[in-house]
Amino acid sequence: MTKDLTYPKYRADIDGLRAIAVLSVVLYHAIRLEGGFIGVDIFFVISGYLISTIVFSNLERNSFSFIEFYSRRIKRIFPALILVLIAVYTFGWFVLLGDEYKQLGKQIAGGAGFISNFILWNESGYFDNAAVTKPLLHLWSLGIEEQFYIIWPLLLWFTWKQRLNLLVITISLAVISFSLNIIYIQAEPVATFYSPQTRFWELMVGSTLAYIMINNQNLLINIKQRYTNALSLLGIGLIIIGFLFITEKKYFPGWWALLPTLGTMLIIFAGSGAWFNRVILTNRTLVWFGLISYPLYLWHWPLLSFARILEYQRPSFEIRFIVVLISILLAWLTYQFVEKPMRFGSRGKIKTNALLILMIIMGFIGYHCYKSDGFMYRSATNRLILNKGEIGNALFDKYQNEKFNLCMSLDLQKEATLGCFHSKNNERIKIAIIGDSHAAHLYLGLAEELEDINVASYSVEGSLPILSNKRFEKIFEYIINNKSVTTIIISAYWSKSFKQIPKGSSMEAELNETLDSLIKENRFVYITDDVPKFSFSPKKCKYADSIFHKDSCEENSNYFYKKYRDYISILEAVVKNRTNVKLLKTSKYFCDEKNCTMAKDGLLHYRDNTHLSINGSKYLAKSIIAENPEFFD
Repeated sequence: MTKDLTYPKYRADIDGLRAIAVLSVVLYHAIRLEGGFIGVDIFFVISGYLISTIVFSNLERNSFSFIEFYSRRIKRIFPALILVLIAVYTFGWFVLLGDEYKQLGKQIAGGAGFISNFILWNESGYFDNAAVTKPLLHLWSLGIEEQFYIIWPLLLWFTWKQRLNLLVITISLAVISFSLNIIYIQAEPVATFYSPQTRFWELMVGSTLAYIMINNQNLLINIKQRYTNALSLLGIGLIIIGFLFITEKKYFPGWWALLPTLGTMLIIFAGSGAWFNRVILTNRTLVWFGLISYPLYLWHWPLLSFARILEYQRPSFEIRFIVVLISILLAWLTYQFVEKPMRFGSRGKIKTNALLILMIIMGFIGYHCYKSDGFMYRSATNRLILNKGEIGNALFDKYQNEKFNLCMSLDLQKEATLGCFHSKNNERIKIAIIGDSHAAHLYLGLAEELEDINVASYSVEGSLPILSNKRFEKIFEYIINNKSVTTIIISAYWSKSFKQIPKGSSMEAELNETLDSLIKENRFVYITDDVPKFSFSPKKCKYADSIFHKDSCEENSNYFYKKYRDYISILEAVVKNRTNVKLLKTSKYFCDEKNCTMAKDGLLHYRDNTHLSINGSKYLAKSIIAENPEFFD
């Protein structure tokens, strides 16, 4: 078995401990498809111990070299990481859509620059709903380790040069870091999870142990002779308690992180002579997993994430099991044919420089991918039958912002928090569309189709467009006082919005009051019903009849009409007996008696399960105008 010659003394039990860490992370991710915690903290302590052992030992011998230290770190960390970044980038090119690939570009740039923790800090990382669709989510921990590797040797070298007590400095900084973790864990849990200053203490626990084991040999011998087995068993007991009780619902790291960190420290401290370390941790299988732990950690999450993306839902147990086996195989191949040849052997300086250059190139490639919006011309956006449809809000919003003009009134811009647009840059508005995000997705197509008419959109996210809603107060006032507005369209996500009706009132009464106010002075008002809501993501439809899926873009119309019946009778009632009000039934353009579909004629009409895409908005606008030519009057 190949020994790790970059460390002063090879210990097989530490490889076994690494195996426990990586297997716990891999299995947790495979079972739950969520961020696991405990294994990473074990890695932190091991890394702090091993790195500090190198630095403390070399400082004591007056032989520490920054070039040698960082060269070894580059040869240890860069080869497998570069390979994984290249593989993820390449695979993503063929299977990810534009917004997904753009996000991946940012992840690659962050991973190559070892700042993934800061990027995920801003995105909420493990804590947001889209975490599982980030193939490089797990690189946050590598970012913290690398930041520690950069700062810690410099600080120790400076402390040693100033003839200060290295142990006192190490413990003091660990206490400060741990205190910050406790202070901020409830008020700012995401920042505390990803911030280096609130996580460094875990690595410094290992650093403190390294100093003690180097400089207090007599004390260690006396303790180990009496308590070595007890220390080891206590350590594994703390880790097991952590596995059982620490979940994503706990404030973590906080006090809970003491369980895996102190447990790991005690196991290492007990030494290779302790029964658990000698018999269990040095088991050949565990040691083997420990040797491939780093590439296994790198490979497992991207594969699980891609499986989730391509399945557009939680992959089956069989798929996740196969993914784990593939991860183990790739990890062994990476260790055997990439990691070992680059770490050991001759031409170390050439290897180091080449790896550094390759990592910089990968960072640039990732950044360029992000700035280029995921290269929308890629085959991944063209290869499918539905080859002209965007998924997600980014492209829809970008198209709208570039195509139309923000409202000139600052008050209206502030009031309409989702969007306030004029198709012509003047105040003579003819058609005003009022509502929530469903009014916004209707506006784009109508404004583009009615190119000679000034169409305006005033949409407030998640709000029902009625007079009593204070969020629409200035919008209604503006439209009522603007004499050029002859046509008003009210559109909303009715099945959700009508639940916002004030207590003691009814949806019908609120709409009647709103219509009575709007139809004065020969105003004509349209109320739309709603486009279908689907139970599945358009990704399922996007991949229809592709090499990955044979799914349909259709769904039984009963799923939509079950909710539709809750509000359509109310809309029909308020329109009845009003000559200046008309109900536009938009759902019929997407549904027949049996099915509703989110695609037609090879075009994807949805960007999520309830909002229209650019194509969908244009399709709906053309359908409405074809049946209602009075829009041009």
